[in-house]
Amino acid sequence: MNDTVTIRTRKFMTNRLLQRKQMVIDVLHPGKATVPKTEIREKLAKMYKTTPDVIFVFGFRTHFGGGKTTGFGMIYDSLDYAKKNEPKHRLARHGLYEKKKTSRKQ
Repeated sequence: MNDTVTIRTRKFMTNRLLQRKQMVIDVLHPGKATVPKTEIREKLAKMYKTTPDVIFVFGFRTHFGGGKTTGFGMIYDSLDYAKKNEPKHRLARHGLYEKKKTSRKQ
């Protein structure tokens, strides 16, 4: 992980109903390509003293000219709450959900 990448959170909200913390994430990466989501998850895990498996980040858009990317993140209290409340496609990205393979009708 490179030290020139800075992660800031804003619009932080603790959502007790869904047992999660949700926030807007600003990633500052001047002169570099977009930072991988795995690296963002690891840095957020250090910031909020949790494990990367309960952190879900998505919706990142890089600003024109590069150097700044903004997205959305959620940190669940436990993996069980994440499996219960997250959409299936985001769970599949983390390898927590397997889509059933159905055979086609003939």
